[in-house]
Parts: sequence; structure tokens; C-alpha cells
Amino acid sequence: MNAIEIAIKMEKDAIGFYKEAAEKIKNPIGKKMFLSIAEDEKRHLQMLSQIFKEVDITIDEVSPMGNIKTIFETMKNSMLEKVVATNNELEAFKVAMQMEQEGVEFYKKAEAEALKEKEKALFKRLIKEEKEHFSIFANTYSFMVDTGNWFMWSEHSIVEG
Repeated sequence: MNAIEIAIKMEKDAIGFYKEAAEKIKNPIGKKMFLSIAEDEKRHLQMLSQIFKEVDITIDEVSPMGNIKTIFETMKNSMLEKVVATNNELEAFKVAMQMEQEGVEFYKKAEAEALKEKEKALFKRLIKEEKEHFSIFANTYSFMVDTGNWFMWSEHSIVEG
């Protein structure tokens, strides 16, 4: 199995996990988060499949952070309420962070070993997006664990006293 085939399998696994997590999670922010990342992973799968078929593709400048910002903006009012996450929901975010980190490491290795510029460019793009996914999951995990402190740090508040 070559790097592209392994990457396709990884992306399919991620899509399945994120969809399942979205179905199980009760928190509406977490649910939308997992669904949004699943859509990114579907796009990654398409790009990888096209490379695998040797079809010329262009790598669009899509920003996972931009998609998540929209989710947070549309749910701002409900976010202000204290969110209590179950241990299973928090565990799903931990697993997601681990999956994204492993993806970054795999794509770094694949980029270094790729012979074609097109493949190198794709792996470099995937590294960037998987790092953003990790940050999104880590930020959401932080929000769910301690909403009050999350808002303080998110807004760069200065506590005086």
C-alpha cells in the first residue's frame, strides 16, 4: 500500500469517526464541529482520490478555521450558557485530537518521501489543514471543559485585582 492509499484509508476512517461522534454528542457546538471537520475530511478524500487516479487537481484555499468561526458566530448565544460535557464527549475530542496529530505526522513523512511535486503539494496542504483541525478540536475541548476561562482567554481579557 502506498502513501496515497494509506491516506485515503485514514481519511475514510476519520469521516466515519467524526460522523459517529456527531450523532452521539449532545452538545450542539460539538456536533456541528464534528460535522464540519467530517466535510473537510471528505474534501481531503476527494483530493487524494484524484491524485491516486492521476487527475490534475488544484488545491483550493479552503480554511477549516473560517468554517469553524462561522459555526461559533451562529451559535454565540447558546455558547454563553455553561456547557457541561459528558466524559464520552470529552473522550471523543481527545481521540479526534490524537487522530489529527497522527495525520500530521503521517503526511509529513509522506511529503518527504513523495516523488511528484503534485503529491508533495497535496501532502503539504493536508499537513496545514490537519494542524488546523487539531487546533479546532483542542480549542473546543478547552471550551467544553471550562467555558468561563475559555471566554477569558479567547477574548484576551486581562484580569485585574
